[in-house]
Amino acid sequence: MSEPYPPPAAAPSNDRTTLWGVLGIVIGLICCWPLGLVFAYLSFRDARRAGRQPTLAYIAFVCCAIGIVWNIVYAFRR
Repeated sequence: MSEPYPPPAAAPSNDRTTLWGVLGIVIGLICCWPLGLVFAYLSFRDARRAGRQPTLAYIAFVCCAIGIVWNIVYAFRR
């Protein structure tokens, strides 16, 4: 008796979850936290639509929070 065929490979998805998440992390920490929040939200939304875990979105939200705290501390130290 022959073994059954393995399941077919999943079709490549067209979502941009990873792109939005990485952009949210980098932009949220380095230059502009409001724009980082937008990218984090886009990553979260796309991950939910694609049925994936929104881990990068959560990390991007945390990086934006760090950026906000950093800007507040910097503003009061001047």
